[in-house]
Amino acid sequence: MNNKVQLTKTGFEKLQSDLNSLKKTGLPEAINRLQKARSMGDLKENSEYSAAKENLAFVENRVAELEQMIQQAEVIDIANDNNTISLGKKFIAIINREEKTITIVGEYEADPVNGKYSVTSPIGKALLGKKVGDSVEINIPAGKITYKIVSLQ
Repeated sequence: MNNKVQLTKTGFEKLQSDLNSLKKTGLPEAINRLQKARSMGDLKENSEYSAAKENLAFVENRVAELEQMIQQAEVIDIANDNNTISLGKKFIAIINREEKTITIVGEYEADPVNGKYSVTSPIGKALLGKKVGDSVEINIPAGKITYKIVSLQ
């Protein structure tokens, strides 16, 4: 089984930054909040203590999750890539007569609102390997949509 998490260099750096931020500020703040709540008295009726405990567990789980993703990361180098759409490649496409900049990214970097489509999404899969001038008709829940590849960046 392949447990690699494919990421662009930018995505990998963001994971590292998020992890460092959580370790530096998020975890100490969560521990401090729990200690303050603990000092408020009866723990059975202390809702702040329960909330602080849940928050600390969330932060600790997120730290473990990020550490695991970083450990399993496979950073994709697009420098040697040819003239086709691949992971990490940014390109311009015409969609419904509107020009949009799109990037194919790793699963954990996806942000469709900002033009970042996961390599494992139906749109990402359909666009992989396409070249400038290609048109791709993709079935999405809202219906069929056509992507015309204008340029690779």
